[in-house]
Amino acid sequence: MTWVRGILALIIALCAVVVTGCAGFPTGGPPEYGLENGNTGNGSQNVAFIPNRPQPGATPQQIVEGFIDAGSGPGVLGNWAVAQEFLAPSLRGTWNPDAQVIVDERAERDYVETGEGLVDFASEVVGSVDDKGAYQRADLSPGNWTFRLEQQEDGEWRITEAPDGIWLDEAQFPQVFHRYPVMYFDLSWQFLVPDVRWFPVAKAARSIANALVNEPVSEWLAESVQSAFPDGVSAVTVVPTAEEGVSDVALKGDAMLAASSDARNRMLTQLEESLRAAGVTEVVMTVESAPIDAQPVTVRSTRVPVAPLVLTEAGFGFLTGDEIDKIPGLSAAVEAASPVSVQVGAERDLAAARLASGAVVRLNSAGTEPEVLDTRAGLVDPVIDPSGVVWSVPQDDPSALRAYLPTGDVIEVADAWGEATAIAGMALSRDGTRLAAVVSAGGRTVVSVAGVVREDGVPARIGQPIQLAVAGGAVVGVTRIGVTWIDDVSVGVLTSGADTDSTVIEQVVGAPTAASTAPSGTAAIAGGTGISSLRLRAEDGTLYVKRGTSWQPTATGIVVLATQQGAPQ
Repeated sequence: MTWVRGILALIIALCAVVVTGCAGFPTGGPPEYGLENGNTGNGSQNVAFIPNRPQPGATPQQIVEGFIDAGSGPGVLGNWAVAQEFLAPSLRGTWNPDAQVIVDERAERDYVETGEGLVDFASEVVGSVDDKGAYQRADLSPGNWTFRLEQQEDGEWRITEAPDGIWLDEAQFPQVFHRYPVMYFDLSWQFLVPDVRWFPVAKAARSIANALVNEPVSEWLAESVQSAFPDGVSAVTVVPTAEEGVSDVALKGDAMLAASSDARNRMLTQLEESLRAAGVTEVVMTVESAPIDAQPVTVRSTRVPVAPLVLTEAGFGFLTGDEIDKIPGLSAAVEAASPVSVQVGAERDLAAARLASGAVVRLNSAGTEPEVLDTRAGLVDPVIDPSGVVWSVPQDDPSALRAYLPTGDVIEVADAWGEATAIAGMALSRDGTRLAAVVSAGGRTVVSVAGVVREDGVPARIGQPIQLAVAGGAVVGVTRIGVTWIDDVSVGVLTSGADTDSTVIEQVVGAPTAASTAPSGTAAIAGGTGISSLRLRAEDGTLYVKRGTSWQPTATGIVVLATQQGAPQ
């Protein structure tokens, strides 16, 4: 099955550079391919799939095949006009292509005529996108659907009953739909937090605005973020203005006119940062055609320095060439503690560390002795949030998650990781809103993420986790596991076993999974700002950086590869 996917991906790549080609049988068949002008919003060129239209004399099975294939062609208006041609006139007004996207394996599709005008369609589902643009993986679950067709007055078969939504092969999916971050604020109004959605490029801007203003945030994240848009305000249209990159977002609702200046500024910030990926650089908010006075607000950055943060024989700090650029005060505290793991807070005045003894401590740039926080057995590497709170949990008891406040108070964080029986590693997003973990559940190692629920700024509980990827067998069968946030939307996971190769999973929260082989003997992983800044440390102290699709050694003698939680304000 893997080789089939590889061949299909190669065919699509080759076809993307020609205007015609890859045409299938005349009644439907694989779509043709071409290039569109413009940017996808994800940094790549648009690829247009041009599905075949229904042909005279097509059988019911061929009509259904053509209809399924036509899911790859949303058209310039995003209304799937070609797919509509396979439907009877009575169905064209009620079939809803936006209801869902079923992502499947084209090579596994199967069509069977079970009776006159009845066609059963089956495929292996790898994921789906709901009507709000949220992606969910499906673990190759079988899917079955029935189509009913009738002969029309001209004698041609057309579909009269069909499920709402479209089908896309997993290789086509990221070409037809692109991912866009819908931006919300964290509960302190300091950070912008992305909620990844998938929309067709043809109507990306209005889909993003609709998701942000008219639809709720994803359920798993809802208690961890907030929006400046009050109830009663809705987005009507998104219209490009005469000035390139500027769009008019028409809003309605009395609450909009009554909103405070701070609220309007935050609304504008959410819109501009959400629409930026769709090519919009500036937004003008209007109510009944009247512009609303607002200015974007400044938010805290979660970007980290390009230089890796490491502990070597020369000391602790940022590695630039062969030199260590030390952090005043904190480097000395780290060097004195000789930890086996370190995570530095955004202000670089505090760090969470695990010592060789297994104890979790908080280190301070003031030069004080390590503050011993947790001495339970079998602790995983701790994390630190933007408030200096250190999070710690034992490997064999995921529900025993604790948050150690700078005040000295200890919070027993409720509802941590549900039915998980073991946890191998965790990582807190740099905005403090999402906690990713590699946990053992049902005999499998899975990558999960959950929203952090805070009360008065203090961690209270963990929301219902969602599963992102399967990382292998039970945690006990893996000798090394590391997890890190690569950027605001992506989690990186390293798994390595005694008898298995090292693997790196690069997982966008709310997107398909990508995995690659890592250098042998890899022991630690750390994110930077984007996939290209992902770093690995091998057992022998070699530091690797990802360059394209390969891992390149860049330094030796690395004792600890540390992670960073942002940059100082």
